[in-house]
Order: sequence, then structure tokens, then C-alpha cells
Amino acid sequence: MERIAWVTDSTALLDKELSLNDHVYVVPMIVIMNGKEYEDGVDLLPEELYRRIKEEKEAPTTSQPSVGTFYELYRKLEKDYDRVISIHLSSKLSGTVSSSRQAADLVTIPVDVFDTLLISYPMLLIMKKLMMYLNRGYSIEEAFTHTRRYADSHETYVLIGSLDQLHRSGRLTGTQYYLGSLLSLKPIITIENGLLQNKTKTRNLKKAEKYLFNEFRKSISLGNVKECSILYGGSPVQVEHIKKKISEEFPEVNIHISPLGSAIGVHTGEETIGISWFKEV
Repeated sequence: MERIAWVTDSTALLDKELSLNDHVYVVPMIVIMNGKEYEDGVDLLPEELYRRIKEEKEAPTTSQPSVGTFYELYRKLEKDYDRVISIHLSSKLSGTVSSSRQAADLVTIPVDVFDTLLISYPMLLIMKKLMMYLNRGYSIEEAFTHTRRYADSHETYVLIGSLDQLHRSGRLTGTQYYLGSLLSLKPIITIENGLLQNKTKTRNLKKAEKYLFNEFRKSISLGNVKECSILYGGSPVQVEHIKKKISEEFPEVNIHISPLGSAIGVHTGEETIGISWFKEV
């Protein structure tokens, strides 16, 4: 069998299983604060990010890893592996996929790049699917085809708990921010075809939660949902509440819990929480 190195970016925070896998490598995203660059998950953790967002006036920004960063990693991997499979967040939200592909053209080792069209922990489930298919003897092309079908079956709903960071990062106008705060609006966004889409706005947290669960129930009634992911910003308080509700109503569903990380938290804020799931195909 080919010796395969698995590469992803830091928007997918590794779970315990993958963090113990010596063949999985993470390229950090870049967070820029007050003109200084930090590597997501290396020298900037979510706790520090959210503290500094509250204290500092200048809104942080993010940048994808450079072509050079990927090139250096792929060159190192050439010594010990026969192939690299690189799995990243949506190319419609970041230039990370492009950097990875450009670097792949500069090295001799084969690098297959999978654009998940997703963000965060669901990317790890994509990686695990690819691993499973290859372990079963599927070719790279077959594994990618089956995994693409699985990735396209996903649904993600994210509740933006606070409008402050969306406003500070320039993704919400002053008028929208003022009206939203005045009316206590809770925007819910989805990921559709790799892009963030405004799905709806609810008047309070209770109604927002009800909307999320109604969408989850619909999917379970229409498809074979075996697992879901609860994604959160920097405040895990609401996580246990949502986990309990899912466990009580759908005990057959396996639940993953994962923080969104600094690079995503820059744009969504500390109080963000979401649910993501796949239909088995």
C-alpha cells in the first residue's frame, strides 16, 4: 500500500483520534491582530483571541497559509511518503485550497487536494471517510467520488450569538448592527455550495434554537443521519444543553463536539454555536 500523508488546515481542529495519528499534519491559518501575524492554534488560541477582541479596538483579520508554507511541508513529506492527500475548508471562503494546489505543482510527490466546501469539524469527517475508502481498497478516484457525494449531503446551521464581531470585521453594516441589536435578532447562516448564506433571523435565542432543531428533525425524517457535530465559538455553556436535547430525542445519533477555532472565531464571535450533519449515502 502507498504511504499516505494527510494534510488539513487549522480550521479543522483535530479530535483525539486524528491528533494521535502520526500521518496527519496541520497547516495553520494566519490571524492578523494590530499588524502582527499569529498562527492559528500555535501561538494564538481561541481564549486569547476572544479576550483581545474585547480589549482592543482594531478588528482582527485572517489570511490563508502561503504557497511557500505548503511547499515546505510537501517537500518534507516527500522523504517518508508516496502520496499526500490534502483536505481543506471551502475554496469559496478562503484561498487555502488554491495555495495547496499551487504548492502541489512544485513538488514531485503526488498531492491530491480535496475541497470540502465546508468548515471546521465536518472537514475531519471528510478525512475519515477518505481514509475508510482507501483502507477498503478503493482507488483515489473512487474514494474522492464517494466522499464528494457524502460531503454534498451535509447540512450546517450556525447561530451567530453576537452581532459585535460581524460588525467589527466589516460583514455587517452599522445600520444592520444597530437594528439587529435593537430587535435582539439572532441571525442563522448555512453553508450552501461552499458559501455562507443568510438563512433566517429570529427574535431571540429560544426561537433560534427551535429553528435549528426543526431543521435537524426534517433531515432525520428524510435521510439516514447517524452523527452530528455541535460547533461552538469560545463559550461551551450552551453545548451541553443542545447535546442533551439531541441525545434525548435522537439517542441513535452519535454526537461530536468541537470548537470553531481562532480563524473562524475572528468572523463569527465567541457566542456562536451551530449544528452540522451528514446524510449517509
